[in-house]
Amino acid sequence: MSVINDKKWLTEVFADSGSVFGLAITKKLDEVQSPFQKIAMYETTHFGNLMVIDDVIMLSSRDNFLYHEMLSHPVLFTHPNPKNVVIIGGGDCGTLREVLKHPGVERVTQIDIDEQVTRMAEKYFPELCASNNDPRATLKFEDGIKFMREAAAGSIDVIIVDSTDPIGPGEGLFNRAFYASCLAALASDGILVQQSESPLIHMPLLTAMRQAMSDAGFASLQTLNFPQMVYPSGWWTCTLAKKSGEFNGFREGAAAAAGFDTEYYNVEVHKAAAALPNFVKKAFAANQ
Repeated sequence: MSVINDKKWLTEVFADSGSVFGLAITKKLDEVQSPFQKIAMYETTHFGNLMVIDDVIMLSSRDNFLYHEMLSHPVLFTHPNPKNVVIIGGGDCGTLREVLKHPGVERVTQIDIDEQVTRMAEKYFPELCASNNDPRATLKFEDGIKFMREAAAGSIDVIIVDSTDPIGPGEGLFNRAFYASCLAALASDGILVQQSESPLIHMPLLTAMRQAMSDAGFASLQTLNFPQMVYPSGWWTCTLAKKSGEFNGFREGAAAAAGFDTEYYNVEVHKAAAALPNFVKKAFAANQ
């Protein structure tokens, strides 16, 4: 924490990219040490409440909708008829809320290893937890890797991996063994989606993820772009992995006629998010 122009600033240093991001802080609201990580909450001057885990910014009130909507709606409108959805991670429950906006979804199981993240979200981000008591939702606090390894074959339509960076509790969610478990658990038309970091500063990780998904047996991949100011570089992605076939099934009509509100996602955004800059295309082609 530093003081500049009489304001307190919380800064996160991204040493690997030689950059830093900061937000002006009014006060620290809370801090707990769970069995897995340190979770701190702050009040900011312009971004509402802020969750920080192990000194890494996770989400703010002001811009979390970008991430949660893009991790949820593109995959659900790409799958032909998603009924059974599993969320690995997602303890702040924002992704769960977005998934439950889809009336055709019959069951959502969220598995986050750290219950304390959800308890802090309930207190400081209650708007994200508004659907936690939906009868279609089941919240489990256990190891998501083990859950996927033991899931019944062909039982899941969509798996959403809403994870932290590949360090600490999230480390095991970025490798071939985990993706192989997901592949086995998905139905024949199933889709996996996972947050996949910034192409500007995390390209080696992004290409390694895609390679591991392919090596695990996924038939086709699609990486989507979206802005996320509080994350490194302000440019983030998620990557979809389809168990069989190509990505040609976007249900545009259903997305256009969706009977629920979104702040960022729409048909045009969905289409635009799939457009890849040339340097990204080259990086992906070099790793095929």
